[in-house]
Amino acid sequence: YTVRATASPMNEAIATDPLWKRRGSIAFRILAVNVLALLFLAGSFFYLDGFRARLIDERTANAAAEARLIALSLSEMPLQDRDRLLTVLAMHDKLRLRLVNPSGAIISDSWKTDKNGFGGPKPIENSWQRYAARELDDLIDFIVVANVPPPFPGFTTVLAGTPGGTSISLAPDRTHMVSASARVGGIAPAILITDRNVRDIRKIVRAERALLGRMISFTLVASILLSLFLARTIVNPLRKLADAAVRVRTGRDREVVVPRLPARSDEIGLLARAISDMSHALRQRIDATEAFAADVAHELKNPLASMASAVESLRIVKRPDQQAQLHDIIASDVQRLDRLISDISDISRIDASLTRMRFELVDLGALIASQVSGREARGVPNAIKIAYARPTEASAIVMGVASQLDRVISNLLDNAVSFSPPGGIVRIDATRDSDAVVIIVDDQGPGIPEGARESIFERFHTDRPEGETFGQHSGLGLSIAHTIVNGHGGRIEVAPPMQGIVGARLIVRLPSARLAQS
Repeated sequence: YTVRATASPMNEAIATDPLWKRRGSIAFRILAVNVLALLFLAGSFFYLDGFRARLIDERTANAAAEARLIALSLSEMPLQDRDRLLTVLAMHDKLRLRLVNPSGAIISDSWKTDKNGFGGPKPIENSWQRYAARELDDLIDFIVVANVPPPFPGFTTVLAGTPGGTSISLAPDRTHMVSASARVGGIAPAILITDRNVRDIRKIVRAERALLGRMISFTLVASILLSLFLARTIVNPLRKLADAAVRVRTGRDREVVVPRLPARSDEIGLLARAISDMSHALRQRIDATEAFAADVAHELKNPLASMASAVESLRIVKRPDQQAQLHDIIASDVQRLDRLISDISDISRIDASLTRMRFELVDLGALIASQVSGREARGVPNAIKIAYARPTEASAIVMGVASQLDRVISNLLDNAVSFSPPGGIVRIDATRDSDAVVIIVDDQGPGIPEGARESIFERFHTDRPEGETFGQHSGLGLSIAHTIVNGHGGRIEVAPPMQGIVGARLIVRLPSARLAQS
């Protein structure tokens, strides 16, 4: 399964990451980590080698002590009783006892008296189980670099070295032979040699190794199954999310359904829901952009069509007064285009600029007062009066961008003034209401129909009174105000006018900021 990589403008320093981070799938990494832990468990084979070495050392020390005790007993016995003691001890302990004189000649041998009492090396059995066990022993000895004793030389050779020495060798069936010697004093000095086949060491080690092998095999199978299950629960959802993300990026599907994985409460579920919400918001933004582009094209065509018609008419109109009228139409359409382009540029930058700008404490009372005094100084059209009662100082403080909030107030006043009749009054108030600052703008215009109270905030929506010059307004003023207010975490809405008063009432609610008291 492969997902096409997307081009990224960011230069990620992947070259500095370890190779294991840049190669391999998540499923492979999960499996590798779990199997790696088993490799540490398999290292217990080294412990078994040390365990075997300790057993051999223990048996060698016991053989040396046993040889000394038997030699001491033989030193205190008459010569005629030595053979009987050797036979009894050999039968009881399953070992071979030999007495040799200083020149190496055998004086007495327990094997001659009772050969069946000696547990000597057995002939090599050719069953496949035995063969496999011996081959496994050799393999593990090679892996762990074990100290392998030399082959057993047989009983014809007298134990080399001085009395009190020991030796370890391997019988043909790969079992250990332990030989020890001790000096026998008394009337007839001699050297005692003991030979014992400690086959139980190999049996114990093989049993422990078999148990460990079964444990490792079971753990390996369980680890692989659990790793695959874990990888499936992680990788499969990620692959679905990656596939949905690719389809969103390529835009081949109009509506891409990103799995939300509601049953999962872990990080993957959170990621799935975050990607789903992000893709939904992205689709809404794309749809809004497409609709906005269509609206812009439609709004620009109207003045362009008017200008084209006026230009064509100029070629045939000869009367100066008609030419002057057409020039006025062209100038008006140019102004309308300029206003449209400026407003379109503003509204397209508002969302991005709000996310980058830093919010600060803004006194809405001071902003409104500045707007009102500036308009009165410039003169309000149609002798309209603006009534504003400034609130208590520091009571209308919000967190925001002063220039953007000033734009909201300006657009609301422009809208109210444009709808008010000549000589009318526009009222604006700013008050504190619980944890919000409320701005109320009232005009004396025709009012807003109840069915249009939501649509007036749509882009390019305009519903002007009869007789007003066409094209004086772009229909973006309230839409810009709506976007800015939403960006500040507030809301703007149309409310019914006060009883007995005709006109429109717009209300803006913004979260208030608690001004720290000094």
